[in-house]
Amino acid sequence: MKPTELLVATGNAGKLREIRALLNDLPITLVSLADFPTIEEVAETGSTFVENAALKAFGYARQSGALTLADDSGLEVDALGGAPGVYSARYLGEHVSYADRMNALLTALKAANNVARTARFVCALAIASDKQEMLYTTEGTCEGRIADLPRGSGGFGYDPVFLPEGFRQTFGELSADIKNGISHRGRALAKAHEFLASLTATSATG
Repeated sequence: MKPTELLVATGNAGKLREIRALLNDLPITLVSLADFPTIEEVAETGSTFVENAALKAFGYARQSGALTLADDSGLEVDALGGAPGVYSARYLGEHVSYADRMNALLTALKAANNVARTARFVCALAIASDKQEMLYTTEGTCEGRIADLPRGSGGFGYDPVFLPEGFRQTFGELSADIKNGISHRGRALAKAHEFLASLTATSATG
């Protein structure tokens, strides 16, 4: 049976907006965690982005009974040994603002005396069935460097301090269309899009 509904397992409004934009041409209804008010949060206890994405896909598929897409993403800064990495959303603590996280990141980079300031965004995606089967996993990356100061109000998270390779504007300054075309999440979703399209395609037997 072809799936007609896909749970996008995130409570991050900016992330949900990007995923909806990149999957909106599929013949499938996208729902979010807000459509399941009693669902319990799945802990991100993995040591890699892929592990966390899989944990969330399995956990939310089990609770919702729906085909589920989950992602885990973050920023890796070379001069900081890959930090904040899988702890990007919890850098300095659960309820710290991203403005404070970015300031702390810039302070740590200054202390590290790194000139190159090389970094990358990483996104892992996992798709689990309502029968607790892992159907698909993939990763996307976007290389770049850390800007001297936050710039731009677009996007979300660490976007204002990330300069993607080949651009002078940060993710916070670039339009959503340009960002989605080059970002870690855009690249991962382009691969997942092909898989989801194959699931929703009409078969020869109907």
